Amino acid sequence: MRKNGTIFWVDLEMTGLRAEDDLILEVASIITDWNFKEIDSYQGIVKHQKDELVNRMSENAAFWDKNQVSRDALIKQNDSGKDLYVIEKELLNFIDKNFKPDAKIVLAGNSVHMDRRFISKYWPALENKLYYRMLDVSALKLVFENKFNKHFSKPDNHRALDDIRGSIEELNYYIGMIHA
Repeated sequence: MRKNGTIFWVDLEMTGLRAEDDLILEVASIITDWNFKEIDSYQGIVKHQKDELVNRMSENAAFWDKNQVSRDALIKQNDSGKDLYVIEKELLNFIDKNFKPDAKIVLAGNSVHMDRRFISKYWPALENKLYYRMLDVSALKLVFENKFNKHFSKPDNHRALDDIRGSIEELNYYIGMIHA
């Protein structure tokens, strides 16, 4: 895999965790090399009907009531958002800019399988570009917390770009434990 040279980090902020019903609110991506140094970044806001957005967040009130600052910011930014298909096109252009046409594009993130479920549903052209293997930082989290009792705490502000940077920092923490 190293020959591809870059990793496609993604984080989605959604109204909840059910790809069948919930909505993508925000997407961010960072391209890194295999030393996890940032090369490029992208951020997009998905526009929804305000009542649909508020209703979906209300159905997930147990989560959003604990994260009111993030909820309010995500609702406020909705007005400046773009349609889902526009965001997908921008993400595809972002990939074309940063990857060779025949690259095996590794999707990376924290619990990135959840993000991939939403990508599969809402952005099938993007899904078709992704390699079947993924780099999921949460797998390492499970090993280090349960086997070695090592914990990494990252800010929990539920904003996509910050969450990716936190995941990269977390991965570097675990790799540092291996090298120690």
